Amino acid sequence: MRDPYTVLGVSKSADTAEIKKAFRKLAKKYHPDQSKEAKAAEKFAEVNSAYEILGDEKKRAAFDRGEIDAEGKPRFQGFEGFDMGGPGFGRRGHAGGGPGFEHFEFNFGGRPAGQGFDASDLFSELFGGAAGPGGRRGAARGGFGGPAPRGEDITASVTIGLAEAVKGTTTRVTLPTGRTLDVEIPAGIEDGKAIRLKRQGQPSPYGGEPGDAMIHVRVAKHPYFRVEGRDLRLDLPITLYEAVLGAKVNVPTLDSKVELVVPAGSNGGRTLRLRGKGLPTPQGTHGDLLVTLRIVLPDEADSELATIMRKWESQKPYNPRSDLG
Repeated sequence: MRDPYTVLGVSKSADTAEIKKAFRKLAKKYHPDQSKEAKAAEKFAEVNSAYEILGDEKKRAAFDRGEIDAEGKPRFQGFEGFDMGGPGFGRRGHAGGGPGFEHFEFNFGGRPAGQGFDASDLFSELFGGAAGPGGRRGAARGGFGGPAPRGEDITASVTIGLAEAVKGTTTRVTLPTGRTLDVEIPAGIEDGKAIRLKRQGQPSPYGGEPGDAMIHVRVAKHPYFRVEGRDLRLDLPITLYEAVLGAKVNVPTLDSKVELVVPAGSNGGRTLRLRGKGLPTPQGTHGDLLVTLRIVLPDEADSELATIMRKWESQKPYNPRSDLG
């Protein structure tokens, strides 16, 4: 991977706030669910990997000292003594070959020093995963010239609020691997949808690409809005006199409050529609807010109201349940 400072477009003297700001901007730009740029998924993964290094003070310091590379892997420091110009070569001191005999061990494919030379690793390096006669390791790594198997995918979940789902947000997610990432949640995401983070899964044990991370997004239940597709539903309490005489009342939406006209003589259970006050659609429009009226009587008993109702009962009786048989 490229230098993480170059990937995020920041200088080595950048502070934490500058790095985070650069990450948010690029993560939003290359998010696979909303970017139309070529290779957006690869760039998004690269941005995440760069932020994993620079967003962590310890990892950033280790990278600046040259102790780890751009992927967070320890850099080869070499062995004391003889150097043959590449990783895996080193002096191990005198061996049983007699005075003055220098014994060397060759380390290919990252095998820890002291475990000796494994020819299958050498063939793996030379032939893209094939392991020489018999192909014992080659079969596991994809055969001659074939791509090495990628790592396993992993899954994680995150819960956000309804307003965050509508407007989009950035949230921190801890993966099963123990790594923590700031994940950009696109505006308009639906409950149960998943975001794929390329190359953020388990590493391949055979040198192939890492797997992906699937982040399942859950939208928490709202205290008074109910989601129906792209529409929202709301039960609105109104007084008896507002239902009888009509009124203008304030109704909450996800953005602000709007004024709703309650027609005179409205029954409880009547549903009024506020167009365009629902959830955003992929086409750039919005669903509606469906407001159902709920007539609520005073908490305390009112003798005058009871008297009026008795008069109605005796002088103007009616049966709203007549259609029920």
